[in-house]
Amino acid sequence: MKMLFWTGLVLLILGITSLFVPIPHNDREGISAGDMSIGVKVRHDEKVSPIISGVLVLGGVGLMIAGARK
Repeated sequence: MKMLFWTGLVLLILGITSLFVPIPHNDREGISAGDMSIGVKVRHDEKVSPIISGVLVLGGVGLMIAGARK
């Protein structure tokens, strides 16, 4: 039962942090002609969808409640 509680706590923390911390994503955009290529690296900071964060938070709370019961 303790394992459910700790798993729920981890999911709860992940859900809350996913609301505020962006995930970096790098892309390379450019053209190439023969042996030459010209490109630019572009960095995007994307946040996780609030729906996914909400599911993580609710799942974490549910597991914590299930793990706390005897």
